[in-house]
Amino acid sequence: MKNINILDSNTIDKIAAGEVVERPSAVVKELVENSIDANADAVTIEIKDGGISFIRITDNGEGIDRSQIKKAFMRHATSKIKSVEDLISVTSLGFRGEALSSISAVGKVEFLTKTKTDFIGTRYVVEGGRECVFEDAGIPDGTTIIVRDLFFNVPARKKFLKSPSSEGNNITELIEHMILSHPNISFKYIYNGNVKLQSSGKNDIKSCIYNVYGRDIANGLIEVKSIRDDISIHGFIGKPELARATRNFEIYFVNNRFIKSTLIDRALEEAYKDYLMLHKYPTVFLYFEIPSHLIDVNVHPTKREIRFFEGEALKCYIVDVIKNALINKELIKEIVEEYHEKPSVKESEINKEPFETINHIIESSYNNYYSSEIEKEDESTDINDKNEQLTLFDDKFISEESIKKHRIIGQLFNTYWLIEFENKLFIVDQHAAHEKVNYERLIKKLRNNENCSQNIYPPIVVSLSNAEAQYVTKYNENFLNVGFTIEHFGGLDYTISTVPMELLSQNPADYFHEMLDELMEGKNSKETETVNLKIATMACKASVKGNMHLSVFEADKLISELLTLENPYNCPHGRPTIISFSKYEIEKMFKRIVN
Repeated sequence: MKNINILDSNTIDKIAAGEVVERPSAVVKELVENSIDANADAVTIEIKDGGISFIRITDNGEGIDRSQIKKAFMRHATSKIKSVEDLISVTSLGFRGEALSSISAVGKVEFLTKTKTDFIGTRYVVEGGRECVFEDAGIPDGTTIIVRDLFFNVPARKKFLKSPSSEGNNITELIEHMILSHPNISFKYIYNGNVKLQSSGKNDIKSCIYNVYGRDIANGLIEVKSIRDDISIHGFIGKPELARATRNFEIYFVNNRFIKSTLIDRALEEAYKDYLMLHKYPTVFLYFEIPSHLIDVNVHPTKREIRFFEGEALKCYIVDVIKNALINKELIKEIVEEYHEKPSVKESEINKEPFETINHIIESSYNNYYSSEIEKEDESTDINDKNEQLTLFDDKFISEESIKKHRIIGQLFNTYWLIEFENKLFIVDQHAAHEKVNYERLIKKLRNNENCSQNIYPPIVVSLSNAEAQYVTKYNENFLNVGFTIEHFGGLDYTISTVPMELLSQNPADYFHEMLDELMEGKNSKETETVNLKIATMACKASVKGNMHLSVFEADKLISELLTLENPYNCPHGRPTIISFSKYEIEKMFKRIVN
């Protein structure tokens, strides 16, 4: 039988610290929230190496009286509440009394503070939970906390931290939310010696959105403001044109606290249901003021989750507010004419249909292929069928000899092409087929380092968030390999001066944002090949869609190229490109065959 051990206080502190201090961003969050609760109107955050080696938070708040400093570093020591009853009405961002104790248990903390009534300030140093220095210090009013060598005494936990750049990105996102949640506070964020974000503190929400997310988003917002009973909702919602492929731009705050809530997510989805395509999510910046007795913030140590006591009523209220705002606004997207350099087109191709021109007449390889077939007279030539290992269809359907015998019957529902060959009817989905063809083209170009891009003039200017900008910078070479030339234009603006040839029929800015959202969803992947594959997969959006009329000539070219691929049977997403019915099956359906 094993003995039961009573853990010492040092071990207990390190274990408890793990609930509050999971990574550098958690340290910054707790300390900045303390600054806000201390009524600071100016806060400076400085980090190095993603916050792993250095974090400094400086504020001009109330400070802590010298006699209270050591008590502040004890577990469950707080000035925010006195008893469990106070949890019902807590309004401060912090209230658990765990932050300073947890941080000092796993880091080297230097704490400098001075109240307005004190003649001189105090410097207090704690390393790994051990008090080292307590002395006078000449400092201005407010508090500065420096945290060095996070997890220096817990190597197992430090080992599981991400790279400094990833940890830094988490902190950047946190500061963005802090700027938006407290527009009345002037924030300054310094990242590896450079000022990355700064806000004026003039209580102008839209100005904060502009500073953090750029011009394009700020210009596409609709203001909302409503009060019902004791609950108020205000802020901005994005027009449908700002929809993204992820929920990253669904940003909302409850009593100035950034949270995530499935209930609010569902409300946003319902409100925008008639305005967005499937798997598209709105851009919103919403602020909820809810009486403290209607919510429970004591759900998790991170305080990012909230329980609503009248959830369904709140959900209905949110849907009403957003729907009313959308109904009463002009939502027709303005099309700005852009003058792009056109690809060179042979005079003989000018009168051909748009689909051919956009896809460069399905490449000159088709013409070479067909001319060689016409001239071929030696029927005894051996045909090397590379697809013989595939058994979904008869191999002879995709052989070069058989392709000449396909009889295209026509287009069904402007989406499917019917092909008769021997004793079978084949049905080809034109969108899935074109997706597969485009995907294979791009993958081939990536692997062969073939950059086939088109200049656009004037360049397109796009506004990115800080997180997006960092991702574009990090993987700029991958974008360049595909055909995007992206350069910093100033602030949060970037220019796109070249795009992949396949995107001539698309809106390059919209497509670029969609592709960036898709890539950032898989941002934990670091392999270049994985990034390239995601880019190529997203390029399938440039494919011809269903419900689009094609000529027989265009369909013939597309289907012929599809059948030259190693696997022509599935699109990149796994959907079938071709299905078939045998003559026997069809005759059975018409009761011509009864057994």
